[in-house]
Amino acid sequence: MDFLTIGHRGLMGVEPENTLRSFVAAEKAGLDLIELDLHLSKDGALVVMHDATVDRTTDGTGPIAERTLAELRTLDAGSGERIPVFEEVLDAVTAPLQAEIKDVAAARRVAEVMVRRDLAERVEVISFHAEAIEEIARLVPGVRTALVASRYDAEVVDRAVRAGARTMSLNIRRLTLETVERARRENLRVLAWTVNTPEQLRLAHAFGLDGVVTDRPEIKPG
Repeated sequence: MDFLTIGHRGLMGVEPENTLRSFVAAEKAGLDLIELDLHLSKDGALVVMHDATVDRTTDGTGPIAERTLAELRTLDAGSGERIPVFEEVLDAVTAPLQAEIKDVAAARRVAEVMVRRDLAERVEVISFHAEAIEEIARLVPGVRTALVASRYDAEVVDRAVRAGARTMSLNIRRLTLETVERARRENLRVLAWTVNTPEQLRLAHAFGLDGVVTDRPEIKPG
C-alpha cells in the first residue's frame, strides 16, 4: 500500500477544523483520507467536533452533550461555518474517512449509520478507547479499526491486538523504532500524528510508517 496522507480534522491548518469547509479543502488538496471526530449531542446526533465542549472552536460555551443539535446549529464554528453531523460529511466529500469516536457512548450510533449506509469499506473507525473499537467490531461486519494513542510505550501494540485493531495511529513525538518493529511483528499498520514539518515527515519515512496525519496540504507529495 502507498504511503497515506490523512487530513487532520479536514485541513485544520488552512480552514476551521471539523467543518464542511475544512473537509472539502482536504479533498481538493488530494489527501488520501480525511479524519474527523465524533461526539453525541443531547438528542443523539453524531456531532463532528474534537472537544467535549464547544468553547474552543465556536462562539458558544458548554458541553456538547448538554445541547440539542438545533442549539448547536446556532453556533459559529469558524468563518461562518456551522457544526456538521457525520452524515453531512459523508455527503459533502467522496474521500475515504477516519471517524474517531471521542465518546464511547457514540459507538452504537456510529455503528447504526455505518450499517445503514454500508460504510465498512469507506470508513475506518478509530478511537483512544479500546472498548469503542471492540463495540464497533461487534456491530459492523468487516469494519476496519485503529487504536489511537498519545502517551504510550511499546505495550500499545498489545493493547491494539487485544482490541482487534489492525492499525495504530500514534503521536509521532513518542514514536520509537522498538514500537514500530513490535507492530510489524503483529502485522499492524502504523500511522503517526500530527506531522506538519519536513523533519517529522522524514522521520515517518525513516521508520517505514504507512502514513501520517497532517494539518498542512504541502505534506502531501506533489
